[in-house]
Amino acid sequence: MDLGLNGLRVLVTAGASGIGLHTARAFAREGARVHVCDIDGHALEALRASDPAISTSVCDVSDRGQVDALFADALSALGGLDCLVNNAGIAGPTGAVQDIAPEDWDRCISVTLTGQYNCTRLAVDHLKASSNPSIVNLSSAAGKQGFPLRSPYSAAKWGIIGFTKTLARELGPFGIRCNAILPGVVDGERMRQVISAKAGAAGKTFEQVEGEFLAAASIKEMIDPDQLADMIVFLASNRSRTTSGQAISIDADLQMLA
Repeated sequence: MDLGLNGLRVLVTAGASGIGLHTARAFAREGARVHVCDIDGHALEALRASDPAISTSVCDVSDRGQVDALFADALSALGGLDCLVNNAGIAGPTGAVQDIAPEDWDRCISVTLTGQYNCTRLAVDHLKASSNPSIVNLSSAAGKQGFPLRSPYSAAKWGIIGFTKTLARELGPFGIRCNAILPGVVDGERMRQVISAKAGAAGKTFEQVEGEFLAAASIKEMIDPDQLADMIVFLASNRSRTTSGQAISIDADLQMLA
């Protein structure tokens, strides 16, 4: 299926690994022009070597000065902006709420939720000039359910849903679509780190916690990140031109987070 994305100008945050990398490459395969940022300079170096057509910037999205510089880089490289993918986020601390250090709470919220605001506020005026403008925000299954021992992460991901639905209302009159993706248990290094941390906090083995995560899903398998990338690319196409304000779960029908 030709999604008509040739030449689409796309910015993907945290695009040098994980879901962001799969998304950046999916857009590039469709002929889009892609710029990514990441806090990990080594991962960006590897991306430049493997995918030289994708331009890059080092950026911590919680730092507004760095986000200013990111947008200067991205707009210079792309010549404008048609799609912003707010993918950057961190797992945050694992522990009971009374044991979480305030600075760890603040860091999780500032990257995972406020980072999306920092990027979106600079993107809006450029998206208004696009003929096919869209924003895709990465939330999580933790954005619709409680997540024991992960309160700051869950709070941030719930906040993203409200942010997304509000943006859809505000920006719809300008033709800008805004949707959220809610992944479940995604296969990859980040999820393995989350499972390991929860196993340590609960005094369980990795395999026990992994089984608990999958036990609550109707389909007993982790999510392939390419599935998420495919949905994000579709949402950026004109084939979804009237899809906005949606929180789209790709989670194997996950009923509960362990």
